Amino acid sequence: MIISRTPFRVSFFGGGTDYPTWYRENGGQVLSTSIDKYCYISVRHLPPFFEHRYRVVYSKIENVGHYDEIQHPAVRAVLGHLGCEQGLEIHHDGDLPARAGLGSSSSFTVGLLAAIHALRGEYRSAQQLGAEAIHVEQELIRESVGSQDQIAVAYGGFNHIRFLPDGDIKVQPIILPLARVAELQDHLLLFFTGLSREASTIARSKIENLPRRRSQLAAMNGHVDAAIRLLGDGQADLAQFGELLHETWMHKRELSDQVSNGDIDAMYESARRAGARGGKLLGAGGGGFLLLFAPPERHAAVRAALSALTHVPFAFEHEGARIVLYQPDRKAGH
Repeated sequence: MIISRTPFRVSFFGGGTDYPTWYRENGGQVLSTSIDKYCYISVRHLPPFFEHRYRVVYSKIENVGHYDEIQHPAVRAVLGHLGCEQGLEIHHDGDLPARAGLGSSSSFTVGLLAAIHALRGEYRSAQQLGAEAIHVEQELIRESVGSQDQIAVAYGGFNHIRFLPDGDIKVQPIILPLARVAELQDHLLLFFTGLSREASTIARSKIENLPRRRSQLAAMNGHVDAAIRLLGDGQADLAQFGELLHETWMHKRELSDQVSNGDIDAMYESARRAGARGGKLLGAGGGGFLLLFAPPERHAAVRAALSALTHVPFAFEHEGARIVLYQPDRKAGH
């Protein structure tokens, strides 16, 4: 039995510039962190006593004879990619809902890759896991997804991730005094809107609009540099971070008419009236989780204004994808 644990992520700035169609021409960058909410994947060799050879348990249960028959696209693609001809049983558990803007689909893909490689006795670095997950999602499943989530959850931590036109991806940890990190965390609130959505559908509409949204993406790219300078200046008022979030949300809303809607706009404005300086929907948009930046003394008022939503306390984490249980079947082989 192998169990992998992969964090979810919160992306602050630069989302949209991580689509290959954009950064292959212009370059891109994001500022993001992994958080202490996780995707757990357990994998074991299936004993040869069942009619099925593969059992996959997530929100559905699939028992099939060959991995090509598996309906879950990421599981089918990963098993095919790795040539998993020996029977497997795979279970998924997550701390937060899927399709909610926290990179959960990439956490699943990275975690599954890590677990199967570990079952085979193979080590994969964070860089390798991230790159392999990007290949699975973009080339094999052909999802309309960017390249930030796979890297963010594989590495873990608070990072400046750069996407170069030649396809290379650079990860630079953000090094700050612990007091500055704690100050930032103390200003952040996370709420579940109750609205789930297919991120790839919204992302596809954004990708189609990219050639006509150059000014917005350029501004969002610049917010990454501004935020890093702000955080690194111990004398700077952290309230500016919230104002940058507000600016980036205004630009993000212009990338596609599917990013926001009347209900989401109303939630955001209620939070602003209660004292939030800024915020944004995480992920592609259309629902999922709403991240807000507000002075700690205004948190009670913001929570009251959004009392119909689920408040999710969280903290930054720094470990990334990990194997948390390693008990390979010595007799199984490959």
